[in-house]
Amino acid sequence: MELKKAILERRSIRKYKDKPVKIEILGEILDVARFSPSSGNLQNWQFIIVTNEKKKKEIASASMNQNWMTEAPAYIVICNQYKKVTQMYGKLGKMYSIQNCSIIANNIMLLAKEKGLDTCWIGAFDNEAVQRILEISDDDADPEIILTIGYSNETKLNESEREEIQSLVYFDKWGKKTTTFAKSGIVDKVKGFLKK
Repeated sequence: MELKKAILERRSIRKYKDKPVKIEILGEILDVARFSPSSGNLQNWQFIIVTNEKKKKEIASASMNQNWMTEAPAYIVICNQYKKVTQMYGKLGKMYSIQNCSIIANNIMLLAKEKGLDTCWIGAFDNEAVQRILEISDDDADPEIILTIGYSNETKLNESEREEIQSLVYFDKWGKKTTTFAKSGIVDKVKGFLKK
């Protein structure tokens, strides 16, 4: 699957087929994702793959009772070893460490899509509860992002509502817009791709 197709077809999936994901596939995804960029190349991420049903239920409960999560055969919990980054960058390091985890989470989602899998990014959860469930020491890492992953059991290929590109981009300063994108046909090309 080409990257553009993966980006345009990716959706947040909340219904999954009762079909396990092979651990080898998850390993391939994470093996490629680990080449994601990070500040100072510190690679402050660690992953916990969760397939245990009891732990999945506990994590779903700790995620504002999003019980649909348990349909996913696996979760990938991205843990942030932020101290590695704050030691190098001081107070800005915490923000950089979160950015690093966000980059790798996005790449995991796109790599999963390439493999025929779907995901959903979970950011709303009780950090301390997830640490306790997964036995993560406060000194080791913070759970930063939870990704559900599996085979979709819903159809979401309809066009995802997005702002038009010309309303999002300024040139050289805030508020300075252009009509160049509209004239170039970029918007129509993306819409045409989605209708294929």
